[in-house]
Order: sequence, then C-alpha cells, then structure tokens
Amino acid sequence: MPSPARLPRSFFSRPTVAVARELLGQRLVRLDRGRRLSGLILETEAYVGEDDLACHARSGRTARTEVMYGLPGRAYVYFTYGLHWMLNVVAEREGFPAAVLLRAIQPCEGLDTMRRRRGQPPERLTDGPAKLTQALGIDRDFNGHDLCAEDARLFIEMMGAPPGSRVLVDRRVGLGRTPEPWLSKPWNFRLLHPNSHELSE
Repeated sequence: MPSPARLPRSFFSRPTVAVARELLGQRLVRLDRGRRLSGLILETEAYVGEDDLACHARSGRTARTEVMYGLPGRAYVYFTYGLHWMLNVVAEREGFPAAVLLRAIQPCEGLDTMRRRRGQPPERLTDGPAKLTQALGIDRDFNGHDLCAEDARLFIEMMGAPPGSRVLVDRRVGLGRTPEPWLSKPWNFRLLHPNSHELSE
C-alpha cells in the first residue's frame, strides 16, 4: 500500500496559526537507516514574527534564527536548557520569521527504536517536545532540513483533518515572564482522543 502524500511547501506557506492547527493529526516521519519512525502530531504551538515576544525572532535576524527567515517547510531545530533539542517547522513566507513547534506525537512506527532511545513505556515516549526529538533521533543535523525535498529524511505525511470538536485551543506553554498579550495568545493546539487504530509497528 503506497504511503500518503507528503505535505507540500504550499501547506506551510500560510499563516502560522492555521498551519499549527492543521498539522494536528498529520504524520511526522523520520527515515533512520532505511527504517521509518513515525507518529501522529498531537500538539503544536505557533510563534509568529519579530513582534511576538515569545518568539526567538523577537531579537531579529541572528545566526540562531536565520532558518526562521528562510523557506517555509524547513526544520528549525534548537537546543534549550543545555539539555534538549526542539523541532519546529518554518511557516509563512520567506523573509518573515515564523515557525510551529511540534510538542507531542502519538508513535506509529518504529516503537522498538523509540523505546530503546527513551527507556520509557509507550505512553511516555513522545508526549513532550524534547521527548519526541530524542525518540526520533533529531538533533542539530536537522536544523535547516527541507521537509519538502524529494530526498528528505524528515517529512510530514497528509492524513486528513481531525474534526474540530477534537481540537483543544489554549495558551502556549512555559513562556515564563513573557509579557501580555503574548503570554496568553491562544496559539497552542492539542488533538484530543487520537485514533488508536492508527498505531502500528
């Protein structure tokens, strides 16, 4: 059975908040030495432009944020707290810094590899942004990776949109002293009650 189509660049070349919401239920795929590791996207957050004081681009164009100003559909991977890698996907138009943080996935393929890397039971493998990068083996080498390239090792497959009743919209997580109105922007999206039949080994 052929794999679903991959999300094209046009999907990411839209307002960040729409991209963040519509990434829910799509399947993130990492090719690892010829094997697929994948999971349905369960939680995302939008970060939009230099005016968004929760966004890394609030300080303008730097070596760290350069990828955010590039083509939509590329991965923005950064290190945080000196411990963890975070995976984001660049959105909107080239030259405008915006990205969607992938915060959680539901594992679908390659669970044995994920368990080995994480040392956690299935329900805790990828229920956080640092956990999913560890489980999938995503690090600085993926910063700038083009998810829309034909030979991409990391990409997102189109699985269809979940019903609106299954999407929870909330404020973003862990923003500390970020001032209002940015602290309370309802730009966190979570998929409730994912379909268990999507799980596979």
